[in-house]
Amino acid sequence: MARLIASAPLVPNVAMPVLVGGFVFAADLIRALAWEGVPMDVEMIWLRSYGDKRVASAISMIAGPSEQIAGRHVLVIDGVLDAGRTIAKAVSLIQAAGAASVQVAVMLDKQRGDAVAKADFTGFAVGDDFVVGYGMDDAGRYRGLPYIGKVPS
Repeated sequence: MARLIASAPLVPNVAMPVLVGGFVFAADLIRALAWEGVPMDVEMIWLRSYGDKRVASAISMIAGPSEQIAGRHVLVIDGVLDAGRTIAKAVSLIQAAGAASVQVAVMLDKQRGDAVAKADFTGFAVGDDFVVGYGMDDAGRYRGLPYIGKVPS
């Protein structure tokens, strides 16, 4: 994915991981981008949509984009794209903060037909299973797993 981003017509210069689920993937992607010759400034956005449940609720902003992104080309990085509400909220907040452009990279895309956001760069397409590990959690559990696992329903 880093190679695709590095060769895109518009190369971002600010990485903006979505906390908390996107931080592990973002760390790996940012390092891979550096190896591809794309050094990035890093800003964080912290949005909460699941709380202690598996069904998304209202999205709350814990920490939003700073004025440092005005006029910059931002790459939003998240772990999984499900319904797209969190990504759509992040993109909206970043655009309102004056970013010149916003692109989205996700490790996993559930490819839901009703998603309200799309990713520009996707690591893997997955089914509708609830996944944990590698930064993603189930009510706070399993976030630190060094792999991605499926939680039985």
